[in-house]
Amino acid sequence: QVQLVESGGGLVQAGGSLRLSCAASGSIVSINRMAWYRQTPGKQRELVADIRSAGNTDYADSVKGRFTISRDSAKNTVDLQMNSLKPEDTAVYYCYCNVEAWVAIRVYSDLEFWGQGTLVTVSP
Repeated sequence: QVQLVESGGGLVQAGGSLRLSCAASGSIVSINRMAWYRQTPGKQRELVADIRSAGNTDYADSVKGRFTISRDSAKNTVDLQMNSLKPEDTAVYYCYCNVEAWVAIRVYSDLEFWGQGTLVTVSP
């Protein structure tokens, strides 16, 4: 099994910054992709940013130029630096990973795991 533990959410004023962190642990062989998603009540979970094993990144249009995703492959962590925050960034942010991992006696590919979510609130 793989566990994702997030930290760094909280309350910030518009224009401020927050940094989210996520640590993956467990029977990981390799990580293909790590990402941050967010969700607000009544809406579907949406991709905020992701980073692949090769280091290439992708961002939602709404956060380009303000958010930066980074990864420490040695520690199996992913961070999301959020600058110039806006009230519309308010959401529960979820860490995600796609991995190869041991399950019982064999390695499985394309396993997906989610963190428990961390609330980010941006006040006007």
